[in-house]
Amino acid sequence: MVDIKAQPESITANPEPPPPPPIFTKANNSGHVILKFEEVDYKAKTHKGGLLRKDSKPEEKHILKGITGIVLPGEMLAMLGPSGSGKTTLLTALGGRLGGRLNGSITYNGKPFSNRMKRSTGFVTQDDVLYPHLTVTETLVFTALLRLPNTISKEDKVRHAEAVITQLGLTKCKDSIIGNPFLRGVSGGERKRVSIGQEMLINPSLLFLDEPTSGLDSTTAQRIVSTLWELAKGGRTVVMTIHQPSSRLFYMFHKVLLLSEGNPLYFGKGAEAMDYFSSIGFAPSVAMNPSDFLLDLANGVLSDDIHEDPTTIKQTLVLSYRSKIDEGLKAELREIDNHLQDGLEDKQLDRWATTWWQQCSVLFRRGVKERRHESFSGLKIGQVLVVGFLSGLLWWQSDSSHLQDQIGLLFFCSGFWGFFPLFQAIFTFPQERMMLEKERSSGMYRLSSYFMSRTIGDLPMELVLPTIFVIITYWMAGLKPNAINFLHTLFALLFSVLVSQSLGLALGAAVMDQKSATILGSVIMLSFLLAGGYYVQNVPHFIAWIKYVSISHYTYKLLLGSQYKPGDIYHVLPRPPVWWETFLLYSLWA
Repeated sequence: MVDIKAQPESITANPEPPPPPPIFTKANNSGHVILKFEEVDYKAKTHKGGLLRKDSKPEEKHILKGITGIVLPGEMLAMLGPSGSGKTTLLTALGGRLGGRLNGSITYNGKPFSNRMKRSTGFVTQDDVLYPHLTVTETLVFTALLRLPNTISKEDKVRHAEAVITQLGLTKCKDSIIGNPFLRGVSGGERKRVSIGQEMLINPSLLFLDEPTSGLDSTTAQRIVSTLWELAKGGRTVVMTIHQPSSRLFYMFHKVLLLSEGNPLYFGKGAEAMDYFSSIGFAPSVAMNPSDFLLDLANGVLSDDIHEDPTTIKQTLVLSYRSKIDEGLKAELREIDNHLQDGLEDKQLDRWATTWWQQCSVLFRRGVKERRHESFSGLKIGQVLVVGFLSGLLWWQSDSSHLQDQIGLLFFCSGFWGFFPLFQAIFTFPQERMMLEKERSSGMYRLSSYFMSRTIGDLPMELVLPTIFVIITYWMAGLKPNAINFLHTLFALLFSVLVSQSLGLALGAAVMDQKSATILGSVIMLSFLLAGGYYVQNVPHFIAWIKYVSISHYTYKLLLGSQYKPGDIYHVLPRPPVWWETFLLYSLWA
């Protein structure tokens, strides 16, 4: 059994945190931040009946119900509560990332959220959204290059990242890749510290963390919270959500906020929580972990008696909070307002820490390193080689007497190099959706710089593979052995690849769902193939317009133009009908 009032001695025995490197001062001069939130109220609309039901009406759900609190520099606030209590929603609101109908007041040193405050705030999401193939050092260095301002040189940014690695105890794994469930990399605790390190790079005055100990063992969780405790001790304001901390962790929190169905049940010092609930008649029958007891109360469970009414218990706790804590807390907020020393200057900062070109350059280099394992993977190269050689063998040295066979080859090329780049590109944005949301929410870079860097980074793979295919297939299939005709064929396919890749990127960005984007892309490309001009010559007028939006139609015409000229007559093998290939060449240009 754990004595619920016994506080760990390790807190007072913790050594002083190492002094921050000199670069920290240059990275952020915002000073300390006092976070205040008063009567925060949030409602969201949900569709209970589904989108396809006409009678379904959006239902308004009350997620946060008048929550008040204050966190001072040097304090660490833990928000506790069962799943669905509103912890993450409140954390997102305090971090300036929540839209919608948010009522109440949230201030930072007495001011609303601004670009300057955004540049002084770190936000660590529950899931560690990191690139799996980058090393720890690469991850933090690229983040430093993107998030630290131009007033710091590139060399200082790199040294700054190395200092954070040392401060978080990541030196032994700094050259290890991050990894994921399918790729062996650093441990879960080290991955979490890397996520924290990404936010520490800007030396944040205010740090938010969403369940930083989720999925970690007790020892690793202790190390993570100890690191955060040291950060708070250095003058930062730390706010986190946490589900079920051990008693040792619980007493490390300077303040605790307990939520139940969006209602506050307690706000105050963690060490005084048990005394408060005992004073209103809610005391544990046996010694137990304080966080376990608080979560039981938040769920409306007081004992093992199944006949207790959870709703009644919750209502009693809410009323007690309103009468015993709420008024005193608001009085404290008013007193702070009267003596608030503004730590933020009235100076406007640009939205971005770096220029467009710097962002594009860093993102390009990061993308090349992250995707170096897949850009020219053996599977992709093998796929193109197999299809290229197979096509060359099937159409081996076909001459003008097999005109229809050659035309079939050209149409196959237009179809294959319409599908292949489209489905390579269509997964780009859906796969990186979480990373985009995380980094864009932090104001790390412009969307245009990301798009340009990604497009340029994918160009070598998109252009080299079709070039290899054309070199193999063109000469094996016996197409016109002329350099001009060969180059015309090659450039026609390369332009088609670029257009198909752009269409795939657009579809992926518009849908942002891999399954839906795949289905939509298949329907569009099959429609383009049907309207390409190979299968059907006499198209009804009411649907003839579709060929003018078909990539395959234009690619097919370009490939035909690279091999044949209008009016050319070719002698073909005598088979019925004998001359239809000749007429086909005329009709294709009609």
